[in-house]
Amino acid sequence: MNKDLVKYIETRIIPKYTEFDKGHDIEHVKTVIEESLRLAEKCGENLDYAYVIAAYHDLGLCEGREQHHIVSGKILEADIQLRQWFSLEEIKIMKEAVEDHRASSKNPPRSIYGKIVAEADRDIIPLKIIKRTIQYSIKNTPSSDKEIHWKHLIAHMAEKYAEGGYMKLWFDNSKNAERLNELRKIIADKKQLRNIFEDLYSKELFEQCPVR
Repeated sequence: MNKDLVKYIETRIIPKYTEFDKGHDIEHVKTVIEESLRLAEKCGENLDYAYVIAAYHDLGLCEGREQHHIVSGKILEADIQLRQWFSLEEIKIMKEAVEDHRASSKNPPRSIYGKIVAEADRDIIPLKIIKRTIQYSIKNTPSSDKEIHWKHLIAHMAEKYAEGGYMKLWFDNSKNAERLNELRKIIADKKQLRNIFEDLYSKELFEQCPVR
């Protein structure tokens, strides 16, 4: 990988993730970068492309969640610094991959790089997914009514991760496939899901307002 490119991304791009919520922070982008590089190497694809795509994939959150994938692509395309290392055609490929990473997209990614970042972005670890959903609900619906956050969790799990949900995976026999099955078993067992919710919700409140 290009050392100057890596230095630029690490010092100028990755720090921007400190501005986002806990589900899309620096830990998240580093996880997506690591998995994108692993998948790209496994598939014999360009590591620099995969690295840049992963690094820029959520920058559009600066303008909100709904169109963040489109905004992220525009930010990548507008970054003049990238033209030191890539042609306009290469930048277009990376822009499209960023645009295609969103899990709720109705169309498949247009390139292998879109599939790589989409798969890496899933990062399906059942407890982590549930925790991030609770964190998002608390941040975006500030309410002391615990049941509101429980209903949000149930709705999001059903819409995205349960059988028939919009979550799509692009690589057979991936670790995500195994973990998605684990998560679906939890979702199907409402008692287990409620117990996990109670534990994570209490811990989240304690972290925000610890007892002195």
